[in-house]
Amino acid sequence: MRSSAVLFALVMAGAASTGVAQEYPVKLVRIVAPMGPGGSTDVLTRLAGQKLSERWGQTVLVDNRVGASGNLGAELVSRAPPDGYTLLMGGAPHAINMSLFRTNRYDLAKDLVAIAPVATFPLLIAVHPSLPVKSVKELIALARSRPDQLNFGSAGNGSPNHLSMELFKTMAGVRMTHIPYKGGSGQVVTDLLAGHVQLASMGLPPSMPFVKAGKLRAIAVTSARRSPMLPEVPTVSETGLPGFEVSSWFGLFGPAGLPKDIVAKVNADVANAVVAADTKERLAALGAEPMNRSPEEFGRFVREEIAKWAKVVKASGATVD
Repeated sequence: MRSSAVLFALVMAGAASTGVAQEYPVKLVRIVAPMGPGGSTDVLTRLAGQKLSERWGQTVLVDNRVGASGNLGAELVSRAPPDGYTLLMGGAPHAINMSLFRTNRYDLAKDLVAIAPVATFPLLIAVHPSLPVKSVKELIALARSRPDQLNFGSAGNGSPNHLSMELFKTMAGVRMTHIPYKGGSGQVVTDLLAGHVQLASMGLPPSMPFVKAGKLRAIAVTSARRSPMLPEVPTVSETGLPGFEVSSWFGLFGPAGLPKDIVAKVNADVANAVVAADTKERLAALGAEPMNRSPEEFGRFVREEIAKWAKVVKASGATVD
């Protein structure tokens, strides 16, 4: 008799779980964008929110919570009820933050569940035209002949474009000087154009006009594959540092304990959204490409990114607190 009752309870629990996936969402869903309005993270969050709102027939609100290099928004979501109505657009900066900050009030791999990747942003290594290099091999050779004399700019200490160059330095065995800027990538581009810094790793959209005009020289993209935006520009890996790969990626996370059926539903709906032709076109305008993985694959990728950047942060000595 008892075994029958247990079996009945399990069946009912399964039915209830299935019901959650079928009904969700039944009210407004909030996606926390941990960066300021107008930036690529904010635009990506609004794009994802719009596509999900259309699919769900529910309002998806983008809530900008800026602070501590994205940690403020991530911490807020980690403490939210695990019901699927508060999500985070998290990414590479949060994986970096796990080792960049000496103290974190959340753990990306434990207090948040990786739901669905959305997009990946390759970076571009560009140099001022006065620098006598046209390839990764030539850049490495010049840096070795001039230790600590080449300056590279970044959008801030511990940012993906800073640490991509720290990884480059480690793998190439060269020494270059980091010049961080607080004004974001715009100031980096301005000073690179003026020759105040000699090279930088940066996003494609802010650098593309100047590369096309010949005011900056594109050396390589940092991703595993060439970018459709600059198909003639090789990757770092294929032209001097095999195995080098850096991309600034973003995806949706939720509080730990989020029901698996909700995770599966959001993942499937995001996967359908990012492969739509209009979404691909809008992502391309951001210099991004769709990213599609199962929740399990995405979670494994996030843990690998945390470990990868912990090594780079330690080697570089970078810290922000």
